[in-house]
Amino acid sequence: MRLYRAMALAWLALAMASCGGHAGEVTAVDGRSLRRQIAAAEPGTTVLVAPGTYEGGIYLQGVQGTADAPIGIAAQDPENPPVITGGSSTLHLPDAAHLELRDLVLTGAEHNGLNIDDGGSYDTPAHHIVLRRLTVRDVGPEGNRDGIKLSGVDDLRIEDCLIENWGDGGSAIDMVGCHRGVVTGCTIRHDRGASTGVQCKGGTSRMAVRGNHFEGAIARGVNIGGSTGLQYFRPEPQGCEAREITIEGNVFCGCTAPVAFVGCDGSTVRFNTIWRPGKWALRILQETREPGFVPCRNAVFSDNIIVFRSDQWSEGGVNIGPHTAPETFAFARNVWYCEDRPELAPRLPAEETGGLVGEDPLLVAPEDGDFRLREGSPAEGRGHTALPGE
Repeated sequence: MRLYRAMALAWLALAMASCGGHAGEVTAVDGRSLRRQIAAAEPGTTVLVAPGTYEGGIYLQGVQGTADAPIGIAAQDPENPPVITGGSSTLHLPDAAHLELRDLVLTGAEHNGLNIDDGGSYDTPAHHIVLRRLTVRDVGPEGNRDGIKLSGVDDLRIEDCLIENWGDGGSAIDMVGCHRGVVTGCTIRHDRGASTGVQCKGGTSRMAVRGNHFEGAIARGVNIGGSTGLQYFRPEPQGCEAREITIEGNVFCGCTAPVAFVGCDGSTVRFNTIWRPGKWALRILQETREPGFVPCRNAVFSDNIIVFRSDQWSEGGVNIGPHTAPETFAFARNVWYCEDRPELAPRLPAEETGGLVGEDPLLVAPEDGDFRLREGSPAEGRGHTALPGE
């Protein structure tokens, strides 16, 4: 019996050593072992990916941890993260649950940098997904190609990620029918024409986009709503593309329109700093006009700082499309400053309460990326640095 126990302990030690660490951690050192370790991961397992370059196109269904024992896929050395490159998607993980990805570089995908979805079964969404410190870049480049594609995902957190240069007709983060989550601390930048930063559509609700930095040639920084085929709504169409979306504490630098309300019902944009938008501060549009859908309505735009130029300003800074209800929007305490014509005021579809027009908010050094307020700013208490709780 003692000999058998000693042999069993020796076998366990050898197995742990071959996995690259203590129980619960396994190590992938090449593409084959990466696929194998993810596919075999049990609740509580962390797959540590060694530095190096790995072939993308990894499709693995049903990677599921539990609430007490999530599965992780992470860099073995966060200072030297592994690079997963190529494929239709570098990683496609349908029906995932209680899964965290962190400190990975995903690049060169043909269609989507990272794809997580419900596997087409709308009544069983993917859920409890954490994406932390990912770099997703150089996707596409042409057409509707997304950095991160999420369809039917509930309870998600996207934190401290860098997403740059996705398809010229796609989104950095595209959410279709996603619920209860936050995108926070991310840098989103692009130089490829008409595209979207973060999109919340297809029945997406109760999402926050908080404390991010948007810059470059992005047509719509955040698209609250959009245009979705009825068959793709999760769980089913409920009269709008999006509801209960909160956009707060962000910096938008150079976007054609930092925010577009598109067929949404009741969302809030507050405490953001918007610097030199290309044409508008916001758009109010209706792209889905099927029976039973309400006009875009009931949104709040408050406590934002908007610094603009008259030669980059169209329609009074607000683009309003047909079949919308702009009179239901509420505007309050925003700061509007035109650098070359301080007297220029926005043309809002509803009367603003407590707005400030024509006074320089005294940003520290916006050309150098410092959007804080200098001492004595008349915009104190507004903009991204004033977000309550921050």
